[in-house]
Amino acid sequence: MAKFVTIGYGDQAGYERTEASVRDAAHAHDDRLRRDGVEMGRAGRPVQVRNHDAAGVTTQDGPFLSSALPLAGFAVIEAATLAEAVEIVSRTPCAVAHGVVEVWPLEE
Repeated sequence: MAKFVTIGYGDQAGYERTEASVRDAAHAHDDRLRRDGVEMGRAGRPVQVRNHDAAGVTTQDGPFLSSALPLAGFAVIEAATLAEAVEIVSRTPCAVAHGVVEVWPLEE
């Protein structure tokens, strides 16, 4: 099985305009994934870390990247193929509630 990092983006407005039954099904899907051992959680406040030329660590609060929607959360999933990973995340809250989920294959 391959591993994939998923990054979910979404906002409260999109979440609230999604039918409650659709949201509930998406949360139930996430609950099943957690029971199956998927590591997932909401995004906290990031810190940028630099150590250029291994000459000393500097940090800066806040994200390096920006996006049209706020960063909502992360997961690491296992799937046989990218298509299977896409199918898994297509039923998560960010995907169904007017957000977006990126799927990043972890390459060795």
